[in-house]
Amino acid sequence: MRTKYKATLLFSFMCLLGLNAQCQSPAAQSASRASAISADPVFESLKYKFPVKKVALSDGQTIAYIDEGKGSQTIIFIHGLGSYLPAWEKNITELKNNYRTIALDLPGYGKSSKENVQVSMAGYAKAVLELMDKLQIKQATLAGHSMGGQVAITAALQAPERVKKLILAAPAGLETFTDQQKQLFKMTVTPESVQKTTPEQTAANYKVNFYNMPSDAQHMVNDRLMMMESDQFDDYSKAVAGSVAAMVDEPVYGKLPQLQMPTLIVFGENDALIPNKYFNPSLTPQAVAEAGEKLISNSRVVMLPEAGHFLQYEQPAAFNKAVREFLNTSTK
Repeated sequence: MRTKYKATLLFSFMCLLGLNAQCQSPAAQSASRASAISADPVFESLKYKFPVKKVALSDGQTIAYIDEGKGSQTIIFIHGLGSYLPAWEKNITELKNNYRTIALDLPGYGKSSKENVQVSMAGYAKAVLELMDKLQIKQATLAGHSMGGQVAITAALQAPERVKKLILAAPAGLETFTDQQKQLFKMTVTPESVQKTTPEQTAANYKVNFYNMPSDAQHMVNDRLMMMESDQFDDYSKAVAGSVAAMVDEPVYGKLPQLQMPTLIVFGENDALIPNKYFNPSLTPQAVAEAGEKLISNSRVVMLPEAGHFLQYEQPAAFNKAVREFLNTSTK
């Protein structure tokens, strides 16, 4: 029974893994070396819609990001588990007409460096804030999807004065787990389990992220299969497994009342991944969203019909509309 239970849990979490599975000072020279090492030909060949820029952080990691549009407000988009910045391309394509829109690949993902990444929610939040420093952005709206939502919350807790507003798209962190459940997550999702994901499982995992998977999402499946051919796929797999451990080891649920900035919580009505249907079978996406709304005093909830976990890609028009209304009006 325990083996069957773990297998069911593995499938559930692997669904996430498919998606979500300069003059040269000594510091600058070190950053350049890190950038050169991280320029893996497979990951670098991934096709991004917008020009990619890179910046070196103080820990030697190199962050890949895109920076599009202008406006009085800046939105920084943070992707989810196993994903990358193209997860936001449909949103940036429209929102860049009125806002400065920035999306990044977290360390270990996409075109950012992958060697020796020390994965943690606090570390990822620090990377986002340091990117803001590098780009001389004093304050921004942070938008996070799934794991990226927990990263955004963590950043807002670390430096609330830097976060003007929060946009949480099907965020991790609003659902709670027991210690035993957390341990099962960490035991099940390992670098080895990520590496052993077959092409067939990868395709199935992506499909579960959607209510009705759009045809233009197929390129993400293809990209994920390409990554498996990279010499850095081991590093990527370690980042994914480390991200799972970090999410359960660094919960934010009990700290949500500390958030005072206006917050938008958006869920797809048909989200099959949050809440976890095996651990919390009686919960609904609406219930998880409302739990967050209750704890975050200055928040509002928007539920999108005919949308799964990857709501911002499946229903971009509705998602973008909710973002515009939120950014252009005050909350309760």
